[in-house]
Amino acid sequence: MTKTADLEADIGEILLTEEAIASRVADLGRQIAADYAGRTLTLVSVLKGSLPFMADLMRQIPLPLRIDLMEVSSYGGTATESSGLVRIIKDLSASIADEDVLLVEDIIDTGLTLNYLVRYLRGKNPASLRICTLLDKPARRLVDIPVDYQGFEIPDQFVVGYGLDYGERYRNLRFVGVLRPEVYAGE
Repeated sequence: MTKTADLEADIGEILLTEEAIASRVADLGRQIAADYAGRTLTLVSVLKGSLPFMADLMRQIPLPLRIDLMEVSSYGGTATESSGLVRIIKDLSASIADEDVLLVEDIIDTGLTLNYLVRYLRGKNPASLRICTLLDKPARRLVDIPVDYQGFEIPDQFVVGYGLDYGERYRNLRFVGVLRPEVYAGE
């Protein structure tokens, strides 16, 4: 992995600007607020990547809500490909039984991890369970996942920024960019 001090130097192309993301997150917040009007909502973020998205999204939803966090792993180290094996590293801190739950994801790629999570969360008996993702990469989908709220559909490129990482770096970029292949070549 390149050790450049300037994270932006490793970006080949800006796919989604900070402004485009903010506008779409506001739209999603309005749509979710309308769909859940008069109800209390529980947002479940999948750490670490979706944390910036959930933080911005929840500020756009003027409803009573609570948040919970899960951390799962399906990647190893700096890998750019999912291993297909899902481990729950941090589980929910409270019950979601009889709650309206919105699972907030940063990106849906193959769908394997999310498919596992949906089955796992349904086993906790929520009143409803829907999915909101910032990024959807359908070209790589191996499992059919019904996405209720989608920020952007993106091409099959390795992206970082706005929570997405490579080797735990680039999460703090305010945009979503395509990582130059030479940064992760030779994995």
